[in-house]
Amino acid sequence: MDDTDRRILRLLAEDATRTYAELGRRVHLSPPAVHERVRRLKRDGVIRGTVARLDGTAIGCPLLAFIHVETEGRAFTRTLDSFAAIADVEEVHTVAGDAGVVLKVRTRDTGDLERLLARLYEMEGVRAAKSFVVLGTYLERGPHPDIDL
Repeated sequence: MDDTDRRILRLLAEDATRTYAELGRRVHLSPPAVHERVRRLKRDGVIRGTVARLDGTAIGCPLLAFIHVETEGRAFTRTLDSFAAIADVEEVHTVAGDAGVVLKVRTRDTGDLERLLARLYEMEGVRAAKSFVVLGTYLERGPHPDIDL
């Protein structure tokens, strides 16, 4: 991956709806050359997909929380799969520290969060869970290639 690839990635990370023509103008390449680079970046797994980032409040799920889950036992992979199967769970991360797993969840209200926590406690391998309700989000972004535009 060269600096031109990184510039393309940075531009797409800012706005994935940019056309190949616009990207080409910004990085001084023809649209077909940009298309080929993007195709290669997708093939190589650098670009893993293009998705719409939804506003939780606008779709009726304003409550954002992180749940630290302490796990035990040998059913760890099944437990992770069980977390991933819950629609309210947006992200599942294994971590170092007191908790073995951190979940990012989004629900309609505290009642839904409480029901989600009860469901977690029923799962095999879950020993404890601690939830952290988000009061405000000041920055939310993905990784950016290390290059200035």
